[in-house]
Amino acid sequence: MSNYKHLESALIHGGIYGDVQTGAVNTPIYQTSTYEQDALGKDRGWEYSRSGNPTRAALEALIAELEVGAHGFAFASGMAAITAVLHLFQSGDKIAISSNVYGGTFRLLDSVLKPFGLSVTSVDTTDLDAFAAALTDDVKAVLIETPANPLLTITDIRAAARLTKEKGILLIVDNTFLTPYLQQPLPLGADIVIHSATKYLGGHSDLIAGLVVVSDSQLAERIGFLQNATGGILQPFDSFLLIRSIKTLGVRMDAHVRNAEQLAILLDGHEGVSKVYYPGLKNAQGYDINRAQAKNGGAMISFELAEGYDYRKFFTNIKLIALAESLGGIESLVCHPASMTHASIPKEIREQVGITDGLIRFSVGLEHIDDLTADLTAAIEGAKF
Repeated sequence: MSNYKHLESALIHGGIYGDVQTGAVNTPIYQTSTYEQDALGKDRGWEYSRSGNPTRAALEALIAELEVGAHGFAFASGMAAITAVLHLFQSGDKIAISSNVYGGTFRLLDSVLKPFGLSVTSVDTTDLDAFAAALTDDVKAVLIETPANPLLTITDIRAAARLTKEKGILLIVDNTFLTPYLQQPLPLGADIVIHSATKYLGGHSDLIAGLVVVSDSQLAERIGFLQNATGGILQPFDSFLLIRSIKTLGVRMDAHVRNAEQLAILLDGHEGVSKVYYPGLKNAQGYDINRAQAKNGGAMISFELAEGYDYRKFFTNIKLIALAESLGGIESLVCHPASMTHASIPKEIREQVGITDGLIRFSVGLEHIDDLTADLTAAIEGAKF
């Protein structure tokens, strides 16, 4: 029985907390590949670290509790996590994905798994009529991001779950952008939650990791088998680092969001900006839906510069904010989705869904708001023709 009621406490004390033998408040790093057995067929709960490791198990129990699930799985990267989940399906099955998703997810489905007979269809999951129409008999799962990467579009998880359950289809939600601190898809009806834990859960740009959480025991058994069989597991030291980072997730996310909300308002009112994508703005697509299923709009912002401003000059004028791949770290990052995170998506498809060459994605960090404001404003002003 836990001695807490709030998620902020679960971040610190959840899962398998500390070490019973020594009283250490941090789970030890079990840096071992194998375990001595007492006799043939008699081990102490551990056999081989690909199959199970105490440090990784502590992390897996923690993320399962935070996502209000029953079973957690830790992988070497977010893409390794998605790859394992997609191995639940077979040749002839179809996976429906949000039209606006991370480029790596699209690449995996379109270039790696399609030759094995797994097909993919893109649908605007924010349009429930289009969503329902896309759920044909050969669709076995829907994979959504909400907020989606990079246009921050919002899909109604409860409504999506109703539609998929009617058809016996699995609903997979990538919860990377909000984390369980801001949004918990499983209680809303999702079947599988995925994280690129590299991002906010890790939070310090110093590890690569992926997580999966489910509630159904049969689904967990299948994913556990795939985790062991395919072998893309998270190493003990990175598991330790991730547990450490999750302990501060609440205070970090609160600070990220405070900065993001102020900068979104700044961008929305700036003459040099033509369009802002941020779920926390009242004029944003899906604002009311996001408020109903998430704590707030998170800390990712995308925007386009107005006519007369050159996005290339914007990137050359930033000083404090770094031009880099990834997101969710304590430092602020900007990237150019069309040539970086979403370059693997063909140009015509990118433009069709709104990922233009002028789109800028901004991961708002924890620097002082005045310094971020000054750097962002100067970069925009410097982008004038």
